Amino acid sequence: MKRSLRGLRGRLLIAFVLVTAVATLTTGALTFREARVAVLQQSQDTIIKRLRAHVDGLAPGIAYPPTQSDLERVALEVAAAEPAQNWRVLATYRDLRATSRPQDTFTELSADMRSAVGSRRAAVFQRVRTDGRSSLVVGLPVTFSEPAERPTSGVAVFLTVPQTGEQGYVDALVTAIGRAVVPALGLAVLLALLAARGVLRPVRELRRATRSIAEGHLDTRLAVNGSDELADLSHTFNETAAALEESVAELRRMEARARRFVADVSHELRTPLAAMSAVTDVLDEDAERLDPDTAMAVRLISGETVKLARLVGDLMEISRFDAGAAGLQLDDLDLAESLRRTLAARGWQDTVDTLLPGPGELRGRVDPRRLDVAVANLVGNALRHGACPVQLRLYAREMPDAVDADADADGTVWAVIEVTDSGPGIPADVLPHVFDRFYKSDTARTRSEGSGLGLSITAENVRLHGGTVRAANRAEADGAENGGAVFTIEIPLGREEPEEKEENEEPEEKGVRET
Repeated sequence: MKRSLRGLRGRLLIAFVLVTAVATLTTGALTFREARVAVLQQSQDTIIKRLRAHVDGLAPGIAYPPTQSDLERVALEVAAAEPAQNWRVLATYRDLRATSRPQDTFTELSADMRSAVGSRRAAVFQRVRTDGRSSLVVGLPVTFSEPAERPTSGVAVFLTVPQTGEQGYVDALVTAIGRAVVPALGLAVLLALLAARGVLRPVRELRRATRSIAEGHLDTRLAVNGSDELADLSHTFNETAAALEESVAELRRMEARARRFVADVSHELRTPLAAMSAVTDVLDEDAERLDPDTAMAVRLISGETVKLARLVGDLMEISRFDAGAAGLQLDDLDLAESLRRTLAARGWQDTVDTLLPGPGELRGRVDPRRLDVAVANLVGNALRHGACPVQLRLYAREMPDAVDADADADGTVWAVIEVTDSGPGIPADVLPHVFDRFYKSDTARTRSEGSGLGLSITAENVRLHGGTVRAANRAEADGAENGGAVFTIEIPLGREEPEEKEENEEPEEKGVRET
C-alpha cells in the first residue's frame, strides 16, 4: 500500500484529491458566507424597515414625557402589528420599562446596545444566541420633528425577533455544501485516475522498453503520439535506442573482425611454425658441431620458435573461447592419476611436491585435456614466478566457499586442486588482475617466458567445467608464516552413480590411457 501511494499514480491521486478538496471547501465556505450574509441581511433590513414604519406611525400619539401606560401601549401595538413574526417588544424611557409580554425579562438586550441606542438616531441591531436559538435584537430611538431643539425624545423601542427560519436556511445551505463535497471528491478521484492513466501509460511503455533494451533487445522502440512532453521523451528515447543499437552493432562487428583476425592469423601461422620447428629441431641436433656464435644463434632461434608456437596455440585457444566454440569432452577419470600424468609429461614429478589421494579414491567426469592444461599452467606459473618448494594438492570437498549452501543437498562433490609456492607472493594490486589477458605486474617487463595467456586459459577451462579458480597469498589463505602464492581450482564432479560407473569403468580408463 505504501509503495502504491509513493508511486506516480498515488501522488497524482493525492494531488487531485487535495486540490479538489481545497477548492470545494474554499468555494463552499465563500458561498456559505455570501448566502448567509444575504439571507440575514434581507431579513434584518425587512424587520428594521417594518419596525421603523410602526414606530413612526405611533410617535405622534406619544405624550412627552411618556407615562408607563404610554410605553405599554407602544409595546403592545408594535407587537400586535406583526403577529405572525412573534415579535417581543420593549419600550423604555429613562427608568420606565414596558414589554409586550408580561414579566418578559428581555435578557437578550445588553447594556452596550442600550447605550448605543441612547446616543444615536439610527437603528442599532445585534444578533444573539441563547439556549441554542438565534435571535435578532433591534433598537430604535423614537424621534420627534418638533420641537427642533429637542429632536431625540429619550424613548427607545427594542425588538427581539427569533430567526428560526433564517437559521433553517443557513443550516440547509451547510448541509447542501457538505453533500456537494462528497461527489466533488469522488469526481476528483475519477479524474485523477483518468489523468494518471493517461500520464502513466507512456511511462509504463517507457519502463517496458528500457527493460527490454537492458535484456539485449536493442531494436525496441516506442510509439510517438501527440506533441507534448511525453511524446518528446518517447522521441528522444527512440533516438537514443537507435544510436545505442548502431554503436553496439559496430562494436560487435569490430569484435567479430578482431576475433576472426586473431583466429585467421593464428591458423595461418601454424604451417610456417611447424616447418620452422622442424628446422630448428634439426639445427639443435647439429648445434654442437657448429661454431659457438652460430650455435648460440641456433639455440636462440629455436627457443623463440617454441615461444611463438606456444603463443599461437594459446591465441587459437582463446579465439575458440571468445567464439563460443570451446566444448568439453568429458571422461570419467582418476583425478590423482591425471595430475601425476600432467607432472610426468613435463618432467616435474621430481620438482613439485604432491599431496594426492590414493588410486581410485577421487574420480569425476572432467575433460582430461582441459584439466591438464589448467593444472600445467598453474604449476608452470608457480615454477617460473614463485620459488621452490612448489606443492600440488588434491582433495574433495562437499561444499566449497564459492558454492551456496544447497550444493551438498543433491550429493554434489567438488574437487579442489591447490598449487602453492614459496615465493614472495602476489602484490595486492596485482591479485584482481592475475587472470586478465596479457597482464603484467611489472610494466617495464616487455618480454616473458610465457605468452601472458596461460592463467586466462586456465580460468576459461575451469569455467567450462562449472567451477571457479582464484588466487591468493598463503599468509592470507591459511595463516601461514611463510609467503608464497596459492591458486585454488574448484570443480564440481556431479552426483556419483556407482552402478553406471562400474559398468563403464574399464572403457573409460582405456580412453584415458589413449589420451
